[in-house]
Formats: sequence, C-alpha cells, structure tokens
Amino acid sequence: MEIIEHLAVSQLFKGLPNVHLEGLASISIKKSYQKDESIFFEGRESTGFFIVISGRIKIYKISPEGKEQILHFFGPGEPFGEAPAFTGDPFPAYAEAIEDTDVIFLPKNEFVSLIKKDPSLALNMLVILSHRLQKFTNIIENLSLKEVPGRLAAYIIYSGGNENDASEFSLDISKGQLASLLGTIPETLSRILTKMVKQGLIDSDGRRFIKILDRKGLEELAEGKRRLG
Repeated sequence: MEIIEHLAVSQLFKGLPNVHLEGLASISIKKSYQKDESIFFEGRESTGFFIVISGRIKIYKISPEGKEQILHFFGPGEPFGEAPAFTGDPFPAYAEAIEDTDVIFLPKNEFVSLIKKDPSLALNMLVILSHRLQKFTNIIENLSLKEVPGRLAAYIIYSGGNENDASEFSLDISKGQLASLLGTIPETLSRILTKMVKQGLIDSDGRRFIKILDRKGLEELAEGKRRLG
C-alpha cells in the first residue's frame, strides 16, 4: 500500500479528504525497525510522531531498580509519540518494536505547518488524545487500586471484545509482556490464570488461547466484588 492509503485508514486521519491526505503523505517518511530495536528513548527530544503500518510496538518505562513497566502496545493504524511532539517536552517513556515493524514518521515542524494552513487536521487528533488520556487514567487506577486478579480480569473482559459469555481470543502478546503490563511477574500471572480456570471463569490452553466462560464472574472480580481465594 502507498503511504497515503495507510494514512487514510489510521486512527488519526481516517475520514479526511484526499487533499489533506496528499499533504500528509508529502511530509511522511517510512521507517522500518527490527524486533527488539529501540524507536525512541525516555528523555530524548521529540522531533515528530509515528503511525504503525505493520508489526507491533511497546511503550514502557524503567524503574530506578531496573524493572520494566509496560504502558501500552500499539499495532497497525495506531499513532504513538504524538503528545511530546506538540508539547515540546522530551519523550516520557521508551518505545521498542516487539516484532519487525514498519511505521510512518511525521516530522513535527512540517506537520504543524500543515495544521496552520488547515486547522481541521487537528480535530481527529484531539479525539485520539482524549481517548489516550482515558486509557492512562485506567492504567493508573488498575495499578494503584486493583489487585492483580482484578487487573487480569479487566484485561480479559476488554480483550474478549463483546457481551457474549462464550467469547474467545488469543493473546497477541507474550505472558511475560502481559505480566509487565499488569504490574506483576509471569509466575504470579500463571497462578492466577490457573485459579480462574479451576473456578470456571475461563478456559485456557496454558499458552495464549483464552475463552470466557463466566463474564459476570470476571466483572465481579474486576470490580473487587469477588476474590479468587
């Protein structure tokens, strides 16, 4: 696909007329990263933002003790690094490809010039940034207020995607990465999954497949109304 086609289906620019997409394509730069390759570093100056074409990236921070805390995963069509590009602040976290990844890079100065010519370009970005802020609020709530079983239950419900009790899915990240996202360790995560299976909340093949058997029970666990014991 041409860059303009990838822009047209991205979260930030979906629905924009061709004239706007053509302007964005004219300043876009395609970049490729190998698995485990760093894209940017915490504290470095931001010169633009990115949109994933293919592959997957993680955004994470490192604690003073050297522990990695994953904040987000982003896949095709999703933007990342856009906030610091416009606040003038340095990158607040690290970004790394977790598989071979292609991205579109949009330089800050050129993009700002386009917005000055046509402010409607900024409307979609405001919506996305608002959703991103809500996600960060949920992360903070989960890490500070919920115990690990509640965090995992909330993640499973979200990943299930619909209201059917029998919804099933495959984890698109490793258990180690999921443990980091939830603020725990893989061994604890495995024990909790095993308890969820024994209590009839989910079915799992022990690897990545998960089937929701009792959505109401998971919701109670996520809301702190139930404990695994």
